Amino acid sequence: MFEGFTLEELEVGGQRVRVRYAGSGPAVVLLHGHPRTHTTWYAVAPDLVAAGFAVVCPDLRGYGRSGKPATDADHTPYSKRAMAADVVGVMDALGHDRFAVVGHDRGSYVAYRTALDHPDRVSKLVVMDGVPVVEALERCDARFAAEWWHWWFFAQQDKPAERVICADPETWYNAWTTNSPAALGPGNHADFLAAIRDPATVHAMVEDYRAGLGIDRRNDVADRDNGRRIECPTLALWSTDDDLEQLYGDVVAVWRPWCREVQGHGIKSTHHIAERNPADLLRSLHAFL
Repeated sequence: MFEGFTLEELEVGGQRVRVRYAGSGPAVVLLHGHPRTHTTWYAVAPDLVAAGFAVVCPDLRGYGRSGKPATDADHTPYSKRAMAADVVGVMDALGHDRFAVVGHDRGSYVAYRTALDHPDRVSKLVVMDGVPVVEALERCDARFAAEWWHWWFFAQQDKPAERVICADPETWYNAWTTNSPAALGPGNHADFLAAIRDPATVHAMVEDYRAGLGIDRRNDVADRDNGRRIECPTLALWSTDDDLEQLYGDVVAVWRPWCREVQGHGIKSTHHIAERNPADLLRSLHAFL
């Protein structure tokens, strides 16, 4: 995987961030989702480098081998604002003043928060399989609660989700069925497996969700109330074999009040587009970036 890429750990704002990068030209940072690491982009990142981009793939805070800070009552260290600051710090360290941000799943929340908090740094934004946190919560209905039940399960702390997951993480995360080596690719699967077997990583990933239901929602509400919008061109992508369209109908319409300029379309795939249909994803990224 990632032939020609540099892999290192950077100290950013007092946090350790594992990052893989290569290439020259316009910068693009790729942000993974749950429960993946940066290696989810193994079939995408090299193609973007070959096309003339400088590509940066970090592990999000708490995920993979990046740092896992102690949490607090508001789960602030795992807020998307804190993760967005990590992204900017990584790009500073690598010498990129302006960059595009592509985020999938939980990474999409970090991506749009980066664009909202650092509009002078983000040139273009791609959000995949996600809508703003507050939109998901305010539109929540019985179907969402039934299909996305893990949001509420992860939020519990009196009987913490970590105890259940860590009892058998490979079964919980379908490591030998839908998330098998054949589905993820052997190297990507090995990195994923190492992450989910680490109780500290499981705890940090759950903290990401706890922050989502609290501080991230409050930050979204504050931005909306203050009229802040994403200033850069935005592309919304979603997996047609997942449930985003079923939950929200016109996904682009959900994003429109948040963006100065937004377009979007579905891609034939199940949830992890970068692994399941990298060819069509790359066509969309090339056209937009």
